[in-house]
Order: sequence, then C-alpha cells, then structure tokens
Amino acid sequence: MPTSRRPVTVITGAGRGIGAATARHLAGTGHDVVLGYRRDRAAAESVAAQAAGHGARAVAVRADVTDEDDVDRLFDAAAELGPVTGVVANAGATLHVGDLADTSVEVIRRVLDVNLLGVLLCCRRAARTMSTRRGGSGGAIVTVSSAAATLGSAHEYVHYAAAKAGVDALTIGLAKELAGDGIRVNAVAPGTVRTEIHAAAGDPGRPERVAARIPLGRPGEVDEIAPAIGWLLDPRASYISGAVLRVAGGL
Repeated sequence: MPTSRRPVTVITGAGRGIGAATARHLAGTGHDVVLGYRRDRAAAESVAAQAAGHGARAVAVRADVTDEDDVDRLFDAAAELGPVTGVVANAGATLHVGDLADTSVEVIRRVLDVNLLGVLLCCRRAARTMSTRRGGSGGAIVTVSSAAATLGSAHEYVHYAAAKAGVDALTIGLAKELAGDGIRVNAVAPGTVRTEIHAAAGDPGRPERVAARIPLGRPGEVDEIAPAIGWLLDPRASYISGAVLRVAGGL
C-alpha cells in the first residue's frame, strides 16, 4: 500500500495492555499509528518500534487525555503523518478496588476524568478533525468501554462502571451525530483481560480470582481484543455505527 494512502490511526493508552496490542495489530494490517501515552515513554517507544517492524510509521506522543491541550498536541502530531482516519479512545484506569463507600473522592474524580472526560475530549477533537463537513476525510472512532458498564462491578469499582456506561451513551449518541459527517462511531466492551490495570488498582491477581464467574472460564488476552477494534475501524465494517461490541467471554 503506498505510504500516502495508509490509514493514520490515533491510539490513546497505547504504551501497554489493550492499547499496545491494538497498535501492533493495526500496524500489521497497514495502518500508520500515533501512540498516546501518559507516563512510560520507554514502553510507548518500544511499542512504536514493534509497529515499525511491521512497516508502519509509528510515533509516540506524551499526552494526558484529560487535558485539552495535550489532546490537541496528540492529533497535531498525527496530522504530520497524513489525514487522521481512525481514533481508538482506549486510555483508562480503575485505580482502586473496593466498595464505593471506601473509595476516595480524589480517586472517583480521576477515574471519571480518565475514563469519560478523556474519551469525550478525544472524540471531540476527532470529530473536528475527521468530519467531511468540516473539511476532513471521514473515518472511524472506536471507544473502549467495558462489560462493567452493564454489570455494575459491585464491591469492586462502581465508579469505573459508571464512567464506562457514560462511554456507551457517548458512543451511541455521537454515532448519530456524526453519521452525516463520514464518521462511524462504535465501542468495544472487553470483560476481564490480563493487563496491568489490575496491578495499578492494587489487585494484580484479579483476573485469575474472577475467572470462575466468566462463562468461558478464563480471563481474556489483549490479543483477543485488538482484532475486534481493528475490525470496527476497517471499511468492511462500513454499515456498523453506534454498536457496542462485547468481547467478554460470555459475560
């Protein structure tokens, strides 16, 4: 595929977990990728190098998705590779496992900011950038929600579940809002997946601990989530918008 015709996809939270797996998958299917990360530059640059190994142009950009200026900088960096055609709003965090009554307001605010406000800001900039009505070339947005949005995650992180329910509502509403602008909007809702998000919340063994409640009997792997995201970005999914694709082992 000629370099000038390659899709250019922005991925947030791309230094680890589902975001990193998505970057590798998309690079292997012909995308150039811009990898947003918040803290771990070395990890993001390692993912960029892996993507480059697939023949992709890959750039790692430090960006806090809760900061409008950082989001703009992320998309401006992507524009240097060509017209942005895809966005994966993946950055997320739970930060704490426990009852809501035992969760600090500081943690609640941060979780809402990262998981909902961050997605809103990325989608807002994506709409401004990709809308054919505004001079863009169209494209697709995939938000990363969670099965928690409908399960509620009692005694674990209802604050996170509430934020992800907001992501589902955003996905459905924005799909309708941008349908005439050449932009499809969909979500992938993973279940329990082996990533660092559990350790960051203080419960590294959670995937194995909850495996018994998953109908398929095991946690998911990041490489089982990334292809679902890639498919929703693909032109072959051209009649799909406003969908929340559950990838949760039967939950």
